[in-house]
Amino acid sequence: MALFGKLFAALKKTKENVSSKLRLLFAKNKLGDDFYDELEEILISADVSVRTAEDVIDQVKEEAIGEKLKDQQFVTDLLKDILQDTLEEAPIPEISYPCVIMLVGVNGVGKTTTIGKLAHYFKRTGKSVVLAAGDTFRAAAADQLSVWADRAGVRIVRHEEGSDPSAVVFDAVSSAKARKTDVVIVDTAGRLHVKANLMAELSKMNRVVEREYPEATFYKLLVLDATTGQNAFNQAQVFDETVDLDGIVLTKLDGTAKGGFVVSLCGELNIPVWFAGVGEKMEDLEPFDAEEFVEGFF
Repeated sequence: MALFGKLFAALKKTKENVSSKLRLLFAKNKLGDDFYDELEEILISADVSVRTAEDVIDQVKEEAIGEKLKDQQFVTDLLKDILQDTLEEAPIPEISYPCVIMLVGVNGVGKTTTIGKLAHYFKRTGKSVVLAAGDTFRAAAADQLSVWADRAGVRIVRHEEGSDPSAVVFDAVSSAKARKTDVVIVDTAGRLHVKANLMAELSKMNRVVEREYPEATFYKLLVLDATTGQNAFNQAQVFDETVDLDGIVLTKLDGTAKGGFVVSLCGELNIPVWFAGVGEKMEDLEPFDAEEFVEGFF
């Protein structure tokens, strides 16, 4: 088996939750309808959506019956393969430069911290980075982002509190074009996904980037708090409808025992997970790996 790292370790709580239930299931049940019903319930209890859990179990049943095998290890390996295939249905794109990455999400998910970690990640890979302080609503948001810019050693474009976020974006992309900067990372105000006016502001910022910097590849990433489980899936649906998401960044993956909603994100919404936050340090942002996630899940 491959040597796994921080992502695998971050899933310790989820692994303990699922593995203990699987051991009990295999101890008391032979493969049959009751077994598969309980296996589906285990997936749902880990916040895999009902639709995805049903689809996964149908595939497991079909393969297991076809092979006429009832071995526990066979079924476990089969389940892992199907979950990995589901995660890989939404492939992570190769990032093209120059690029603009706009981060969106509700309040409290760790967006500002994630931007700092992303800036550090790109800087570490040899890319030049500028941050755009597009959260002009929250008091001291630009100040907090400036701290992260200093830590990562990157530039920041900011305006006064209460100014037009789209104007900040305009200035940031203009600066990036002039200086041939590789990556622009745009912060946005934490939005409750039911607030139509705030979602409309995101759409406006979206249009500014597309109009002013068409030569850059534009990515929209949603920051999700993994500890919110299935609610994170619901947030992704709404944001995807508004800004057409390109990917997900997970925070606090090390703090949840219910990481299964990630499978539903990829399988049902076809939105890939790009990165996962696996700790508090600047370097604790890992590129997402489907195999490592599945191995850490069980």
